[in-house]
Amino acid sequence: MTERQAIDKFGQVIMTDLRDNTIDFFEALVRGNWKAPGLQRLQSELGELNENQIGLVRRILIRSMDTGIHDFLFKLQEQADFDNDIEIKVQGIDIIQASDGLHRELFTEDGWFANYSKYGEMKEQ
Repeated sequence: MTERQAIDKFGQVIMTDLRDNTIDFFEALVRGNWKAPGLQRLQSELGELNENQIGLVRRILIRSMDTGIHDFLFKLQEQADFDNDIEIKVQGIDIIQASDGLHRELFTEDGWFANYSKYGEMKEQ
């Protein structure tokens, strides 16, 4: 496995198992798919919102999550660069050291949003 493949494998996990699963969870709430008692109230409250309000909540959720992912990746990079106390290895490759900045891997036309998230990068609306 090359350094690029290791970095992208990590990015794929972040995009599919964290980002996409979170957005999927929200979309299922909007559709009223959840049967768990703790989620019934959320679904009911979402059902009281109009389409524009739900769209706003969706954008807030995605923007908040993307900011959290970015800031988390930046902090991992910072800790590795200055304190040398964090390593993330994929098949033995330290991806933090191999990347020019994990937080930058999210963006661009061939970044993690574009390549691994089924929702792509959230553009301003």
